[in-house]
Amino acid sequence: MLKAIRVFAKDESGATAIEYGLIAALVSVAAIAALRGMGESLSNLFSTVSGELANAVNSAG
Repeated sequence: MLKAIRVFAKDESGATAIEYGLIAALVSVAAIAALRGMGESLSNLFSTVSGELANAVNSAG
């Protein structure tokens, strides 16, 4: 029984899996933050283009 506890205490495979999980979570959070910022920027760009096109159509017609 004592030997089994020692083997379990030295086993680090679970710790490695947890580390990979934490890294994946951190990368996901960074990607979400970057995409959210880019999404707002793209939304502003498309709004500007839409406004300019509307002005061009109104001026031409």
